Amino acid sequence: MPRGPFPRGPLPGGRTGTESCLARWYEEGLGWAVEAGPPVRLLTGLRFDVLELPADAGAALLRRIGPTGPVALLGGRMALLVAAGSADELPGLLDWLEWGGIALGLTAVGAGGRITAPAPPRWPGVAAQGAATWLRPPGPGRETEPTLPSLAPLGRSGGSGGSGGGAPDLVRLVDAAATECHRARLLRMPRRNALRTNTQPLAFS
Repeated sequence: MPRGPFPRGPLPGGRTGTESCLARWYEEGLGWAVEAGPPVRLLTGLRFDVLELPADAGAALLRRIGPTGPVALLGGRMALLVAAGSADELPGLLDWLEWGGIALGLTAVGAGGRITAPAPPRWPGVAAQGAATWLRPPGPGRETEPTLPSLAPLGRSGGSGGSGGGAPDLVRLVDAAATECHRARLLRMPRRNALRTNTQPLAFS
């Protein structure tokens, strides 16, 4: 995990408190728009959108696709940062990939949305932000966009606008995410059926 610019205490300028430090780190360190808390929230649809899926499916996805842009854990959901505008593309992509109409638990947050601002690794007071934390934190500086999955021109992949930033293109990411969501849902079903069977009263004829 990069240690980068994560501060270990109050930032200069007279502002104190974990939330104040966290908001200022995002605003001044990364140039991201935030909404004051508690909890501090990141505004989506400006620098990035967010692809969300169940955490178990997300863990399998990360093992499958390798490098991505920043990734966060938000309670029982995993959030992958993708290029701004990607949320609008998700329904059409799922239809085109023949995943439309299937309950996957795969959603996107775009323009006008908000997510809880994940606390960086080793940040004091992580509990103040609930269960939101970075699994793959953003790197130092303000150039996040080249690492974000996006729709790439034909024959190119990775990075915002297909610039070759190393991230998978959005189509491949969505297809892999849908596959892992479906697989995780099927794996959960036997456990649910077993619980339902064990709790049903015995019937006698």
